Amino acid sequence: MTGERLGSFGPGATAVTGIAELVTNDPAAGEGPLGLVRDAALVVDGGQVVWVGPTARCPAADTAIAVDGAAVLPGFVDSHAHLAFAGDRAAEFAARMAGEPYAAGGIQDTVARTRAADDDVLRANLGRLAAELRRSGTTTFEVKSGYGLTVADEERSLRLAREVTPETTFLGAHVVAPEYADDPAGYVDLVTGPMLAACAPHARWVDVFCDRGAFDADQARAVLAAGAARGLMPRVHANQLQHGDGIRVAVEAGAASADHCTFTTEADLELLSGSRTVATLLPGAEFSTRAPYPDGRRMLDAGVTVALATDCNPGSSYTTSMPFCIAVAVREMGLTPAEAVWAATAGGAAALRRDDVGRLAVGARADVVVLDAPSHVHLSYRPGVDLVARVLEAG
Repeated sequence: MTGERLGSFGPGATAVTGIAELVTNDPAAGEGPLGLVRDAALVVDGGQVVWVGPTARCPAADTAIAVDGAAVLPGFVDSHAHLAFAGDRAAEFAARMAGEPYAAGGIQDTVARTRAADDDVLRANLGRLAAELRRSGTTTFEVKSGYGLTVADEERSLRLAREVTPETTFLGAHVVAPEYADDPAGYVDLVTGPMLAACAPHARWVDVFCDRGAFDADQARAVLAAGAARGLMPRVHANQLQHGDGIRVAVEAGAASADHCTFTTEADLELLSGSRTVATLLPGAEFSTRAPYPDGRRMLDAGVTVALATDCNPGSSYTTSMPFCIAVAVREMGLTPAEAVWAATAGGAAALRRDDVGRLAVGARADVVVLDAPSHVHLSYRPGVDLVARVLEAG
């Protein structure tokens, strides 16, 4: 197979042929939940998949791309990332690996650096991290604010984030801003009032960190309700640091996703399984904080829809690699290789309430990842190896 690593489909119909294993995520198209098609081809036209099936029956197309026995997957969908920041916290990571516990307070260090950075610095960092995501196979990703915590800095973060993705999330309620350390209620008023008014035009989602050291259930409900009144759809950072009310708050609000879900009870799983709220697991966070991994096997067995995401941020999960997250989820969270790939593609799409990405069925957006491997299993079988040979986006 030849061609640049990153590219897009051109005009006219393009056939991708010689696929050893095609992951469609359409059970009607092939084997099992991944809808696997062997010795496969697909045809793309107008930025959409228009045909899927065996190579021997592939219709004629204007151009062809031969992948020579590679596995082909939908582009990964990263539904949880914090890319709008300045600086890093490598020293904090080193200290934590030496035995110091993680608490949400480290966020304030990034807040100070982000406020001090000019637009060009933030724009360059967003672009750098977005490029990393794409190189590792992620074609759809979300970006949150949350490292400004003033009206102007939160608005700026979202405005710049919109330059790299339409999936932007207002997270003014990440932690209480340092100026309001003695007046958290006043900060919630700021978030739900002037800050939300300035940020809503640049956001699709509203999020809140409902956990120890951040916001309680009533404060979280107020933030989500205010966002909904402005037309923003809810998502929640839930149960990362301890058992708590975050998952209940998320389900009650009809949130697309409850993210982290490190500490869950049977009642939490019952709430999730009876709702459309996806449990988005963030393996990089546990890897980087030495917290216990959530039991993904238990969630799936309870009927919960599970997604995987990077949680890319400078403090507790500084990775942009969805293949890394897939490998860790298989090794440490009890997912099978197929379940982890589904969670990183179709699961992420569900967490963003998208039905046009995360699959390669007819009518889906033509975001394609070609592996330097014959099967999706290699993403967890060969951890740490760069197996993404080519990424082709709908354009």
